[in-house]
Amino acid sequence: MKVLVAPDAFSGTLSAPEAARAITAGWQRTSPDDALVAMPMSDGGPGFTQTVHAVLGGEVDVLTVPDLARRAAPVTVLRSGRAAYVEAAEATGRQLAAAADPWRSTSVGVGRAVDAAVSSGASTVVVGLGGTATLDGGAGLLAGLGATADVPLDQGPRSLRGIGRIDLEPVLDRLEGVRLVAAVDVDLPLLGMFGTTRATGADLGLDDGDVVEVDGVLDAWVDVLCGPSPSQRRVADAKGAGAGGGQALALALLGAELRPGVELVGDVVGLDAACAAHDLVVSGEGRYDHTSRAGKVVHGVAACAAARARPCIVLAGEVTVGSREMRAMGVESAYGTVDLLGRDRALLDPAAALADLAERVARTWAR
Repeated sequence: MKVLVAPDAFSGTLSAPEAARAITAGWQRTSPDDALVAMPMSDGGPGFTQTVHAVLGGEVDVLTVPDLARRAAPVTVLRSGRAAYVEAAEATGRQLAAAADPWRSTSVGVGRAVDAAVSSGASTVVVGLGGTATLDGGAGLLAGLGATADVPLDQGPRSLRGIGRIDLEPVLDRLEGVRLVAAVDVDLPLLGMFGTTRATGADLGLDDGDVVEVDGVLDAWVDVLCGPSPSQRRVADAKGAGAGGGQALALALLGAELRPGVELVGDVVGLDAACAAHDLVVSGEGRYDHTSRAGKVVHGVAACAAARARPCIVLAGEVTVGSREMRAMGVESAYGTVDLLGRDRALLDPAAALADLAERVARTWAR
């Protein structure tokens, strides 16, 4: 039996390659004769540049930029041919959120990284926007590329109150002749009931009142950035504009193409052909829940497997979706380490727990 193992990172515990190794090792305890191929995936979030580098090769430059709270943080710029790849989570990721005030969290470091990629001679810059923890509407990113305004752009959503004008000409001049691509992990718009602030604000430490207030600040930001008419504001309502807390919107206004990150990475690693060549596809992520449908790795991998009439199962830390919703996502079955092994054991040694889970699941699925 041929098994493709294509998980995402398990946020905060395992990288995608570590998760793939754990699943493979556990599966082979039960079914050593199965042919397993590990294909770590990313939706543009943590591990994005690592995943792309493993396939494309290239040179990695490390530079220091401001993080969410404007502390020094190392980020990588991967250069492969004339293309450069930047992972926004390295400067604005959720792993940094505990020490940051969501009202003051900024994406300026991402703008600095994109600027460095352009300085390296890249004619295409791909920015992975998954796993971030800022809600500044991309204001910091624009500041990092040279934008100016009548309020500070690099101090989070709080500083955007009262904004009346912004000058993007220095940024547009800087990026002339450069193709931008944003690899988005969600299909959310920026604003409103189904926007990024409503979806992620509570996880980032905002209470209900803060969520409404930040959404209002960003609504005024869109008026200044895009224009006040419905046709001008349409870009903020587009699917994916809310990715990266609005960094996708900022990039879109600079001419970027917004692409689902899992689709982009799938093209790089050859996911479609790999699904066709295997009998079973195994994906995974830290928490398999309703948000997994909004552009995440598991949903993208399952869709690819379904297109090739291959069954897909999910191994996760936690599973909170029911069987009906699961099958609507193209997943046959999902299994969680917390459910089968207990929370303490799952968190104490996540790699061992995932391997043990894979060993048990293989008893059902291996031939």
